[in-house]
Amino acid sequence: MTNPGRGLHGRVLDALGPAITAGDYPPGSVLRTDELAKDFEVSRSVMREAVRVLESMHLVESRRRVGVTVRPEAEWNVYDPQVIRWRLAGADRPRQLRSLTVLRSAVEPIAAGLAAKFATAEQCAELTECAIGMVANSRGHKLEAYLVHDVAFHRVILAASGNEMFARLGDVVTEVLAGRTHHEVMFEDPDPAAVTLHVQVAEAVREGDAVRAETLTREITIGALQELDILAP
Repeated sequence: MTNPGRGLHGRVLDALGPAITAGDYPPGSVLRTDELAKDFEVSRSVMREAVRVLESMHLVESRRRVGVTVRPEAEWNVYDPQVIRWRLAGADRPRQLRSLTVLRSAVEPIAAGLAAKFATAEQCAELTECAIGMVANSRGHKLEAYLVHDVAFHRVILAASGNEMFARLGDVVTEVLAGRTHHEVMFEDPDPAAVTLHVQVAEAVREGDAVRAETLTREITIGALQELDILAP
């Protein structure tokens, strides 16, 4: 869906980005910006602006006397939240979800263990508040409300780890959690056991129990992978 606030170049991006990530323009394809500007009924300057954004994501590259060329998937900035969103919207969604969830399973347990050591009192309080919000919205098909607290919970875990590299993955985790909800890769209500695990992680972090926090978070990520086996094989 196009976001009106992003303007004309946003409209172009909302069409070209998903088309590139879906493989409609295979690697090596040359995009004729003049033709595209006519197709989208926008000016060349608008088209150039859209291309600059795609270049920043490493989806395309511009070269003199060659034009705008689609880059190989291996060169894409796959951590860019918008690239993740486009890929999740396409036919490659199951592979993308699994790749992201495996990344979570590698990072979040370690981050939770570190959070138990380094989280501030404010972060512990925020983590507990998020877990309570998840419990409050875990029944009655309130997935969007649940998602707000779920995203906030995992962002706090990553930030509280004290590792700036983990903290920067907050946007990536946000996209995979949102993607599971918006693309209906979820049960009608969250798994009660998973909700309870989040509450227990918050407790372990507050108590400074790094081993327990890491172990419980690993259970959460294993459960997320098992959900994919059922819902997005």
